[in-house]
Amino acid sequence: MGRKGKGKAGRAPAEYFEGFRNVLPDHNPFDISRIMKMNHTDLDDTDTETGGLRLEQAASTFAALGSEQRLLVLRTLVRAGPAGLTIGALGERTGITGSTLTHHMKILTQAGLVGQEKQGRSILCAAVAYDELHDLAGFLLRECCADAETCDTAKGHDHG
Repeated sequence: MGRKGKGKAGRAPAEYFEGFRNVLPDHNPFDISRIMKMNHTDLDDTDTETGGLRLEQAASTFAALGSEQRLLVLRTLVRAGPAGLTIGALGERTGITGSTLTHHMKILTQAGLVGQEKQGRSILCAAVAYDELHDLAGFLLRECCADAETCDTAKGHDHG
């Protein structure tokens, strides 16, 4: 018989990984759900030079939007307005269903961009962070042409 329940070098799996406990950080620095949680109390602590979102906040929210499917889901919910859509209707409109849609909704919800509410047997999804989305656009455009010698707005170049 083999070594049932034993990992490398004849040690049980828990014992094998015990040696890594002092090497690895207490948190996973790549845990996307931790990175993307927007701390709304930090919104008062804006970048005083630009008067808007801080770089860390913007990066966190952009990370949540870093998928074509998540952008499609968010855009569909924004188009639906404050009333939102059921998860089934959202899946039909986007073509994203099942566990994939659940995964993307989880990330968008943790980023504070969308909300979900159970109504009877349905789950209603809606975009909830219209101000944050506006601030995100402003973050990109706020310093437009700041380092340019000239800025020609007459050629359709708009600063938002």
